[in-house]
Amino acid sequence: MKLKFMSMLCLVAVGILAFAISGKAAEGKWLTDYDKALAQAKQENKKVLIDFTGSDWCPWCIKLHDEVFSKQAFNDYADKNLVLLIIDFPRKKQQTDAEKKTNEALAQKYGIQGFPTVVVLDSAGKKIGELGYQPGGPQPFVAELEKLK
Repeated sequence: MKLKFMSMLCLVAVGILAFAISGKAAEGKWLTDYDKALAQAKQENKKVLIDFTGSDWCPWCIKLHDEVFSKQAFNDYADKNLVLLIIDFPRKKQQTDAEKKTNEALAQKYGIQGFPTVVVLDSAGKKIGELGYQPGGPQPFVAELEKLK
């Protein structure tokens, strides 16, 4: 009986782990270092998508993440075309002073007035577009990104 319980417990744990890993895979690979994002974009000849966000307090930022950035359709597009960079201005999540200073400097550089603001750069770092939240999920968002080509 004890062995059967342990087997079931292991099976449940493996299932939870698999679910967690599959959920993270759909999230995409978001960088937090501007210079690394530009270097990667240049190397891979991709655009940089910068998400200026208040990840833990901004309702529209959370909707953008939940309805677009967390969806497989967006992440499939991003894998082929984008380097993803998140510049976060959280209220609860701790950040180093250096990270706060860097994020503030980037917000000033790109004239960020509110959240969410999505800035798209070419592989050389030149701003080619700006987007925000829009309803409809990943398809309309990707369509707007395609217009920037």
